[in-house]
Parts: sequence; C-alpha cells; structure tokens
Amino acid sequence: MNRFQLEHIIRAAGAISGEDDLVVVGSAALLGACPEAEGMDAVELSKDVDLYPLAAPEKADVIDGAIGEGSLFAETFQVYAHGSGPEVTARLPDGWRERLVPVRTRDRVTGWCLSPADLAVAKLDAGRPKDLRFVQVMLSCNLVALREVEQLAARLTDGERRAVVLDRLGLMGDHADAG
Repeated sequence: MNRFQLEHIIRAAGAISGEDDLVVVGSAALLGACPEAEGMDAVELSKDVDLYPLAAPEKADVIDGAIGEGSLFAETFQVYAHGSGPEVTARLPDGWRERLVPVRTRDRVTGWCLSPADLAVAKLDAGRPKDLRFVQVMLSCNLVALREVEQLAARLTDGERRAVVLDRLGLMGDHADAG
C-alpha cells in the first residue's frame, strides 16, 4: 500500500457511497500522517484500507461489496477497501476526532486518518500478533512516540481495556529500553 493507492481507494469509496468524508481506521491510516512509511521496509502495510463514511457508516457494506476483497477493483489494482464501522472508533481514546489527519483527494473526498498515536492504541487494543508487531515497528522507526501513545492509552474510558493496552505498551517499552 502506498499513498497513491490510499487516495485512490478514498476517491472510489467516496464515489460509491456518495459521501465526501470517510474515516480511515486500519494500518493504512498511517500514510495520512506519515507518507514516508510506504518506503520503509520494516513497515508492513496491508493491501486493504479499513474505512467507513463519517456521516453514513451504514454505507460501509456498499463500499465493501463494490471495491472490497475479491472484487474486480481488488483484482485490477491489487489493493481494496474493507468497509468498517464506528465500533472501531468507539474503542479509541477521547478526543480522537480532533487528532484525525486529513487526506484530501483531487475529487474533494477526504479520508480522515487516525493519528499515529490513536492507531497505535487501537492496534494495542486489538492485540493480535500482527498488530503488536506493527506498533513495535512504529515505535522503533520513530513514527510515533512511546510517551504519546502511553498518554492516550491512559485516556481510554474502559478501565479493563486501558489496563491491557498499557500493559502491552509497557512490554514494548521494556524491550525498547533493553535494546
């Protein structure tokens, strides 16, 4: 995935949904604030863009059906959209909307990408091995600061999730200190 492909998917998703503002929540959101990440060998960006229309999240299924995995779009461009939903953003620290990074396309469709720190918190919360590796690489490549992620994780409203995220982040900090 690169910035051009991200913008292409944002434009296509906007055209399909008839919406001008889309929220980008997956690993491709990193390209919003850090376009240089596409050239970093250590950063493994997926071939999909997780997103949903800001004002009409229910249209995510339409996007998924038209340009999702297995579609002609995916076959042609080797990247695709994954219609997500606001349940992902419901698990983010307070104030995440104020930290969104805009990616404005030539068609006046904007992909509002999670900030790198919010993305790291979301990945730590998901906790899958690939998500934890992604955060570790973000930290080691200085795409996000450990302290910033820690501060945002501390603002999670669900106490159990906050504790899990901070524990996972602490383990990464311990490894960074040792290395």
